Parts: sequence; structure tokens; C-alpha cells
Amino acid sequence: MTETAFIIRVPEAEPRVGGLRERFDASSRLGVPAHVTVLYPFMPPERITGDVLHRAQGVFDAVPAFSFALSRIARFPDVVYLAPEPAAPFVALTQALARCFPDYPPFRGEHDTIIPHLTVAHGHAADTAIAERELVATMRAHGAIHASCRAISLLEQASGRWRERHVFASSGDDSEPGRIVFA
Repeated sequence: MTETAFIIRVPEAEPRVGGLRERFDASSRLGVPAHVTVLYPFMPPERITGDVLHRAQGVFDAVPAFSFALSRIARFPDVVYLAPEPAAPFVALTQALARCFPDYPPFRGEHDTIIPHLTVAHGHAADTAIAERELVATMRAHGAIHASCRAISLLEQASGRWRERHVFASSGDDSEPGRIVFA
């Protein structure tokens, strides 16, 4: 099954969570970097045209680059994650994309609330408990992860592995606002 997703890459998190993600989050082994999801799932890759890309860029043009921190560890039943603070810019970005592309609600509309997160572990309770203990120790030892959103990536999975299909600059970035940067 082919899939696409909009994400915000968080390379600043890789040194702290990359090893844990490799062990406890299967998406890491499929090529997905440390990230905060903006909109998943998005439309099938074959339906993504230049017009779709320009409409998405229009959404991103309205969102200035922003900074955030990852310091709070939280859980869903089978997920351990870092919660970005502030969360509001991520929520606003997801809501704006969902308004622009109403046929593609976040997580298929399965959740009432948008909770931005950087997944560190996803799976069985025993594994997520181990990952959570290790993540707590890492975060205590090194403190918050500081990052910024200056671009949004469109990932595609058509062959069993995820790859970056396009990168969109957010406004306020050093590159030309409104320009689509192809990966």
C-alpha cells in the first residue's frame, strides 16, 4: 500500500532518540527520521500533482518558522513520545492542512484531539516501558532538545521504505518564502 505524510523533521533529536527509535519504533527501520507528524495519511502519491504541491505550499507560506523544545515525556497506550512545546504551532499547521485538504483528516479522523508528538517507541507494553526508562535517563542527563521548524517534508512510502518526496520551506526561513524545494 502506498502512503504519504507531511512531517517536520527533528534532526536535533536524533542523537538522543535515534538508538531508541531504531530498537523500539519500526518506522525508524523503514526510513522515517525523528519527526513530528503534521498530516498522516495524505493522498496517494499518484494523485499528488503540481497543483496539490502549490496548495500545500500556500498553507506553509502562512506559517512562520518557529522554535520549540522537546523535554516532556508522555504516553499513549502503546507509544512513548516527546511532546513539543509549544504545541500550538503544530496543531495550527495540521488544522490548516486539513482545511485545505478536507478529504484527508489527521489520522483518518480516528482521534478527536490533535496531540503533536515525536514517537520514540511504539509497540508492546514491555518494550515501551524499557524505552520510557531509558528515555527518562537520557533526558535527565542531557536536558531539553531545542529545535526549529523551517521546513515541512512530504514523505512517500511506495516500496516498503519511506523516502522524502518534497521539502516545503516555511515562511520566515532563510530560503525564498513560497518556493518549493525538491528533495
